[in-house]
Amino acid sequence: MLAGALAAALLAAAAAHAAADLLAVEDPWVRGTVEGQTGSGAYMRLTSSEDAQLVGAASPVAERVEIHEMRTVHDMMTMRRIERLALPAHVPVALDHDFHVMFIGLRRQLVPGQTVPITLQVLDAQGRRHAVQVLAPVRALNSVRTPAAAPAGSTPAPDARATPHG
Repeated sequence: MLAGALAAALLAAAAAHAAADLLAVEDPWVRGTVEGQTGSGAYMRLTSSEDAQLVGAASPVAERVEIHEMRTVHDMMTMRRIERLALPAHVPVALDHDFHVMFIGLRRQLVPGQTVPITLQVLDAQGRRHAVQVLAPVRALNSVRTPAAAPAGSTPAPDARATPHG
């Protein structure tokens, strides 16, 4: 019994370490909302250590969490859900405008000063799924500049942390 529990703990630790080695998350944040608002977005910069794909996300603050792409089509801005987002090895991918994490069916108002947990689902080059837990601070609704677009090497916000979960 103890040996089985120890083996499970070691496997979980190995999976967490693999996720931490796979994906670096910089400057995550979530746009604040007004009371009754049902949607919001999360923004960040992702850098994978190998070719990988962002294939999903989840958060307890929303009924659904999707990866979205924004485009201009016939002079009109459109937004659509995408199944996966390529994360080329060692290339920072900004989720700042064209791509972002979308919260749908918010369960509560998101107020600056709060932190939102987000679980990112990533497929590595071998097709293994990894879950990376991100804690993203809520910023003011009118936040315009998207820190995810800041130059590579900039310092993440001090209260933003990414921790792996296997």
